[in-house]
This record gives sequence, structure tokens and C-alpha cells, in this order.
Amino acid sequence: MSISRIVLQSGLAIILAVLSNGSAVAQKDTDVVAEVGGVSLTRADLQQAEASQLLQARYQYYQAESKALDDLIDKKLLEQKAKSENLTVDQLLERDIKSQVKDPTEDQMKVYYEGLETEQPYEAVRGKILDKIRQVRTERARAAYLKALRAQAEVRVAISGPTADVNVENANWIGPKGAPVLLVEFADYECPYCQRVAPDITKLLDQFGDKIAFAYKDFPLPMHQHAEKAAEATRCAGKQGKFWQFHDDLFRSKELDVEQLKTQARSLGLDVTAFNQCLDSGEEAATVAQDRAEGLKLGLTGTPSFFVNGHYFSGALDYAALRLIVDQQLSAPPPKTQMAAQK
Repeated sequence: MSISRIVLQSGLAIILAVLSNGSAVAQKDTDVVAEVGGVSLTRADLQQAEASQLLQARYQYYQAESKALDDLIDKKLLEQKAKSENLTVDQLLERDIKSQVKDPTEDQMKVYYEGLETEQPYEAVRGKILDKIRQVRTERARAAYLKALRAQAEVRVAISGPTADVNVENANWIGPKGAPVLLVEFADYECPYCQRVAPDITKLLDQFGDKIAFAYKDFPLPMHQHAEKAAEATRCAGKQGKFWQFHDDLFRSKELDVEQLKTQARSLGLDVTAFNQCLDSGEEAATVAQDRAEGLKLGLTGTPSFFVNGHYFSGALDYAALRLIVDQQLSAPPPKTQMAAQK
């Protein structure tokens, strides 16, 4: 390895350490990060003014760091397994993964060929098809093997998403407000990913009981024409004590135009006259807009967006991913800062 490459890798390691810890030296909100015309700007000023840009940048770094850590954990698991059996890692992979992968039949390769958009004859691409299927099957076998190793080993991940203060004082809640884990979701009733994850959240709440609380925030997206009115409708239902029933029904039925919302109110036994008046007048529009404004200030760009004890996670997380995050928070030391509603 060349001297320049050693220096480059050493420098990268230092940079990663600094980014992971925030700084080579402990950072404080009172630290001065710039001076403009004799006026000092502190780290707190930067965080408050540019939170929307910084959150997404930090989340991108967190995702890259998580991927690198997963790769490192996998490498360590394979090394430990190989050492315990007096094998090299390559020998272990050959024995337990590569040798177990079966080649596809000729018929299977021909079916694969039929799905290709190519004018080349089958015999001309047969070798590439075989290599591709072998690669896919090997990767799947490796992933399953590593998953089994993780289940047998004690693996605890200490890194988590970037944090932000989320005001949940006026949000709709399920669970005790003193629960060890607070899950906050910014969502849109017309968002297919939000619809998909809704049953997983219910399952999560059932599993963890009093250990978790859930707060829902509205973040209707501009491209979804029914989302904002659907959000208002759930809040109108909430005035009659039926927010969560309406919330669950909308994610399940996906029936979101105004007449369907009114039909849903009737089926839930609400006072239809009061509900229709609330919905038609836009009585809850300002409250929905307040949630959306907070999401924009935080830098949210899509739904669903989650905050777990203040740690930000974005995208269509499934039950397994949500459960892993909650487990991680339950095993973590108490957070140094609490979310706005818990201060």
C-alpha cells in the first residue's frame, strides 16, 4: 500500500470520527461558529436558523454511516464464525454459502431470457444469465446466513438518527406521555407509504404496550388533492372523541373525497350536522397548516417521517425496522434532551 493511500485512509478515519461524534472536541450550543460585523453567531443560532437544511444533511450522513457499520458488523461476524471453526473467511463462505447455491435449470434460464429486452439469441446470452442468477442466489444466501449469525450473536448498535425538537403538545396521542419511547409520525392520508405502514404502527403499539407512546402530526403533501381535507376531517372527528377511529378507517379504506369523509362520519355514529359544519367551514384548516408548517421548518420533504425520542427517520419503514429502532431506544441510556412536550 502506498504512503499516500495510508495518509488518505488515516485522514478519512479521522474525518469519520469527527463527523460521528460531532467534533473532535465536545461541541456546545454557546460555541461561536462565525462573527458578522462584530456580532457573534453561536452553534445554537446555526441550529435554529438552518435546522431544515441541517437535518436532511445529517440524516444522509447517518444513512451512510449505518450502511458502513452494517458492513463492518457483517465482516466481524464472519471473522468470528470462521475463527471458531479454524477456517478462513473465504473457506467459510465457500462451505456454507457458495457450495449451497444451486444453479438454475435450463427452463428457468429460458424463462429469465424471455423477460429480457434483447434481440440476441438465447445461446449468446446464456452465460450472462447463468452468472446473474448465480449472483442473485448467492447474495440472498449470504444475507440469510448473516441474518442467522446476527440472531445468534449479541449485536447492539449504538448510533441513531439525528435529533430535532418536535412540539407534540397539541398532537393526538396514544399511550402514556411518560412512556420510555415516544414515536411521532408526520403523515399524509393519501400517501401510499403511510397507508402501508399504518398497520405496522398499530402492531408496534400492541407489542410494546406502556413502553411506547405514539403522537400523530399532519403533513399533507401538495400533490395529494384529498390529503388536507382528510386531515381536517380526522380533527373534526376528534372533537367528538373519534379521532383515532377516523384516522384508522381512512388509512384502511383510502376513501378520501369530501362525500366519502361525511359518509365515514355517519358510519362512526358522529353528530353528522356538527361534523359537516366543521369540515365545510374549514374550522380545523389552521391546525393542520400549523403541523405542516412545523414539518417544513424541520426540513421534512416527504411522508412518512418519524421521530423516535427525537431521532429522525424517514421513508416507508416496515414493522421490523420500527421494532429495531424502538428496541434500540429502550436499551439506550436516557436521552440528554427531551422533546418539547416533555420538557
